[in-house]
Amino acid sequence: MTTMQITDPRPLYDDALAWVAGLVDHTDGFDRPTPCAEYDVRELLGHIVATVDRIRVAAEDGDVNAQPTVVTGVPDDGWPAALATAAARMRAVWSDDALLDRPTTVPWGTLPGRATIRGYLNEALVHGWDLAVATGQDPEADPALAGAALAAVRQFLPAGMRGGEIPFDTVVEPAPDAGPTERLANWSGHRR
Repeated sequence: MTTMQITDPRPLYDDALAWVAGLVDHTDGFDRPTPCAEYDVRELLGHIVATVDRIRVAAEDGDVNAQPTVVTGVPDDGWPAALATAAARMRAVWSDDALLDRPTTVPWGTLPGRATIRGYLNEALVHGWDLAVATGQDPEADPALAGAALAAVRQFLPAGMRGGEIPFDTVVEPAPDAGPTERLANWSGHRR
């Protein structure tokens, strides 16, 4: 098995969050279904904000599992501000370089901070894709960003490692014309 050197993933995560924020800014149809079957658009927005809160809590040595997986109580026009606030709080905590190598505990295990950020990078891009597909926006992030995330997730989340404690469905065969973000979503078990 080839290994991938995980450098500082914070800029990648910031780029992913910037892409998602652009989608959130243009979101409507809050009751629409999404490719992430358990969420409609509103609930997916709440989950996206919650994941940003959860990565902050992980860096603060808090109990991530005690945090909500979906933020609620946000008015439909308040999602851009909710995401911006969560992202600013997360960035302030993760600005400490020492956190990259310090163990953090997240729902899928205890990992160095840089690996935790890689996991949440996947989360941001896949759920950004879900949001874009559900709301008729361009579902492709920067190809280099999505390609880097896909390479990492293929290494750390093999196709056979699904179900049970692993919250990912079976890998979906991508369409021949699928871009890298859709291929990442497909690897994570999401389909149009």
